[in-house]
This record gives sequence, C-alpha cells and structure tokens, in this order.
Amino acid sequence: MSLSPHHDGSELYVPEQEPTLGQTVPVFVRVPEGTDVRQVHVRTTGDGEPRFVEATVDRRDGHDVWWRADVEVRNPVSNYRFMLTGTTGYRWLNAAGTVDHDVPDHGDFRLVSHAPPPAWARDALVYQIFPDRFARSAAADGRTPPDWAVPCDWDTPVIGYGPQTPRQFYGGDLDGITERLDHLDRLGVNTVYLTPIFPARSNHRYDAAGFDTVDPLLGGDAALVRLADAVRARGWRLIGDITSNHTGDAHEWFTRALADADAPEREMYYFDVPTGGGEPTYESWNGVRSLPKLNWGSAELRRRFATDPDSLLRRWLRPPYGLDGWRVDVANMTGRRGADAYTHEVARLLREVVAQTRADGLLLAEHGHDHTGDLDRDGWHGTMNYVGFTDPVWSWLRTGPGDHAPLPNFLGTPGGVRRRDAHAVLATMNSFRSLISWRSYVHSWQLLGSHDSARIRTVVGDAARQEVAAGLLVTLPGTPVVFAGDEWGLTGGNGEGSRTPMPWHRPERRDAGTFAAYRALLALRRDTPELRHGGLRWVYADADTLVFLREATTGTVLVLARRVAGAPVRLTGLPATGSTGSGPAGENLHGGAPALRPAPDGGITLPGDGPTFQVWRL
Repeated sequence: MSLSPHHDGSELYVPEQEPTLGQTVPVFVRVPEGTDVRQVHVRTTGDGEPRFVEATVDRRDGHDVWWRADVEVRNPVSNYRFMLTGTTGYRWLNAAGTVDHDVPDHGDFRLVSHAPPPAWARDALVYQIFPDRFARSAAADGRTPPDWAVPCDWDTPVIGYGPQTPRQFYGGDLDGITERLDHLDRLGVNTVYLTPIFPARSNHRYDAAGFDTVDPLLGGDAALVRLADAVRARGWRLIGDITSNHTGDAHEWFTRALADADAPEREMYYFDVPTGGGEPTYESWNGVRSLPKLNWGSAELRRRFATDPDSLLRRWLRPPYGLDGWRVDVANMTGRRGADAYTHEVARLLREVVAQTRADGLLLAEHGHDHTGDLDRDGWHGTMNYVGFTDPVWSWLRTGPGDHAPLPNFLGTPGGVRRRDAHAVLATMNSFRSLISWRSYVHSWQLLGSHDSARIRTVVGDAARQEVAAGLLVTLPGTPVVFAGDEWGLTGGNGEGSRTPMPWHRPERRDAGTFAAYRALLALRRDTPELRHGGLRWVYADADTLVFLREATTGTVLVLARRVAGAPVRLTGLPATGSTGSGPAGENLHGGAPALRPAPDGGITLPGDGPTFQVWRL
C-alpha cells in the first residue's frame, strides 16, 4: 500500500471552513515523501476563466510534504484543483483523486461562500421516528380511530403491500414519544426527527389535509409543545417533516381548487393534464391521485407556504413549538414538472424564510438518487444520502459470499441492490462525494434505512454485519441517522413493512447486543472529534475489506470494516503514531482488538477476523 497526494476540503486542508465572498483563503495539499511531485499549482476558474497560482512548501511532517497556495473566493461557489508536476509530466488532483488526463471542472474541489448550515448540525446524531408506530400514551386509548383507518393492536403484523398498508392505524402519539425520551438518551442521540404530524388520511401523513394544526390523533398542538419542551430540556434538537411537492386531496387548498375553477387556490396546483377521455384532471405525485402536485409558479402558493408572516414554514419554527428545522419531503421533484424548473428557486426561498425565522434553522432535502446538481447553492443545507451511502453499504454487506440474489426493491430500482465488492462500493461513494463540496457532504444525512426502505437487519441478515454497517454510519463523514427500531434489530422487507411498532412490552423481540453496539458506536462518534470534524482518506480496499483514516488537527483514527474473515492486512506509510491529547497511540477505540504496535519498519498489521468493525487511534 502506498498513500497518494491528498486533499479533501476538510479543516485540516482548508482551515477557513466558512469563507466569505472576496476572501482569500489558504488551501493545502499533502504529498507523501518520495512521490514524484516537484512543483504544485492550484487551478481556479473565477468568473469562468482558468487561472494558476504556484504553491510553496509550507512544512514537512513525518512522511509528508505539505504544499500551500492562496485561493480567492471569487464567486459564491469557487472551484479549484491541484496540478502536480513531476519528472514525467503533470497529474491533476481533484475531488475524485489523482488522474493523468484532463478532466471537466465539475469534479473540482469547491469553496462555498453562501451562509453556512447551523453549527449544531455538524454534531447532530439523529433519531427518526414514525409517530404512529413509536409509542402510545394512555390518552391514545380514548381517541376514536378515523373513518379511513384499520385499527390495529400494537402486536398486529405490519402489512407491507396492498390497499390496507397506508390504512393500518396503531395510534402512536406525541406524548408517547415524550414518555420514551429516556430510551433515546440511553442510546446516545441528540436530535429527534419526526415524519409528518399534520392531519391526513393515512398513517404516514404525507397526504396532508392541512398545515395549521397538529393531528388530534397525535395529541394536537399541545402535545407538540410538550414534546418540544422535553426535547429542549435535554439540550437536543427537534426537526419536522414538510411536503413541498404535494398536499393530500383532502387539503382545503385542493378541495377549494377542485370545486371552483376561479378559486385563488386553483393556480396552486396543475389542472391542465389531459386524460384519455379528454376530460381535464390534475397532476399528482407519480400518478397517485390522493397526492396532487403543487405548482411553484404560483405566487399564492409561495405566499401561503413560505413568505406570509404566519406561513406554515414559519409558524412551527417559532415558540411555543420551536422546531429546529425541516426535512423537506420529495425535494428532488419540488418545482419540477415538464418545462417548469423552479426547484433551485424554491430551495432558495425556503432557506431564506427559515433563516429569517430562526437563524439556526436547518433545511434538509429528501433525495433518493443523484442529488449533486441540487446542492452547493443557497438552498438545501444537505440531502438524505441514499445513493452515496445507503445503496453502496447495502450492496457490500447485504448477503454472504456467493449469494447474488437481489433485494426486492431499493427505492424503486428494478431488481433491488445486488451484492458488490468493496472496490465498487468505494467507487460509488467517491463518485457522488466528489461532485459536491465538503460542506454539503458532511451536512448530508447518512442512513442505513428509513421509513421508505427495507430495514438494515433484513438487508444484512445478522447482528455482526449490522454492526459493521452501523460502524460505517458513525465513522464516515456526514450526519448519522438511526431509524427507530434499528437499534433493536427490527426487520422489514420494504419501506412500508419496515414501519414496525416498537416492541416496548416484548423484550424477546429486542436484540440487546445490537442495542449495546449502537450505543457504543454513537458514544464513539460523540466522544471522538476526528469522527465529527476530521477529513477522510481511504488507505486500503479489497473485496471484503475497507480501511480509512479520519484526520483532524486533534489527531488521526484508523477504521477497519470487514464483511467476512480474511487475511490480515499490512499497512505501511501511515502517519506516525505518538501520544495525543485524546488518548494513547495505537489504542483500540472500538471492537476490542489489541492495540496497534508498529513493526520496526513502521508498518502495522490489521487483524483478519470478520465480520468485524474496529477503530484505533494513531
């Protein structure tokens, strides 16, 4: 193994992480000694014109030479890359790595001068709750199920497919969540994300019938105040879920628009869609008639949704509710329809309104596929990184050796996710990471599953591989998100089937070992600054093994993930071990393996057991 020249945009390489327009900031590139690099230039494209700045040697540190150059933040998003010249010519170093051929600018590193995401988001450990299935308070027993519902006992099996799937009603409520916050505290999270809480005609509530009140079935507005107060009392954050792409067909905006072609609400939807019989109808999300699509070309929609003093976006961010931000449902389709292309405009508007209402508010976009064209603007702070994290982790860990049977489905992909080796996983992760800024990458949500996917336990099949998956969740850059129940090893074969009621009263359904692993891993993330703020350098991969470094000014940690047992891995050329303020060199931080002891030549050997997840301090 030999390390390559490296830069990733993290604080170790770009000390100024929140640059302003017009500022000049230093950038560093790390070149291992002995590499054929005799000269370094930084190429920028300010105002669309390439320019080169020669870098100088800043320092020599152990096995590395650090080169420095100053880059002007000329535009709101300023691209740069490194030109490494040696005896045989030059190579480029961009966000995808080193290449010996010319490449387009879209893979360059980026300095972003738009207002940064809220500072607290970098340290968030998010817990996702689907309210109908988390917990019932005593008050839930006195509520009459709605006419659309199929009432279920808490032990009733979830139906993953069919007409009853969105109608199964278990009666979980917000006071039930409040009563179970000690569980979240024991687990070690610090941010609660609720899927929708507004009135609707389904258990998932993405078909909102209104945005002005909390669903009475969840306890109403007062229950949200009690939950928000309890969350804030613990020093945590609370995030809501808003649908910007559509409403439900029972929403008063839509019912008025449908009843009267001259109603002001009419322009807020699309009513120009022809049917086979020639009768006009309306656009809906993926043809689902109960989810009519919003038309963001409408000034009336923008006013009601966002800009009004008491708009729905603002109202729930203010006291007494005080949500800390929004996860935006179907953000990828919001404002997109045929020739209409309002997505970036809408994202900018929503972010502006959130920032006006509370300066530390978060705006996080749902995106199930390629999100790279929608980030690094003045809109979404980050995305749900299904395609750059969830999908590749699933494909690597999902089955045992030799089994290539596909999963039933991954967010609509025919045939699901097939098993791949670590080289393909790494290539997938790097492909998407390299097309966004470091800022957008670390503020995006990494998740092993959600209410829209199979559960990770079903994907990987056992507790050992789930621990490997959870280890990657907490040690790679990005915001870790745990879907309620994953910490107990709950199962589910698709999005609806994974919306499993929490088995509070059924200890036999709870995997105590998995809970202990999640608790230890979340504590590791919380207590290790390199995992929260460090850069990322991949150092080794074979079909069954991934090894990487998280490096920060506070030190370096080494991470090993294996899906099966194999030969020990010998590494050389790593940063020199030595005592740090955070613990002794070579100390095993997770997994119980022995401390790393360098051989006389400086190399170290990582164990070959597996499945395993190990972390050491260098």
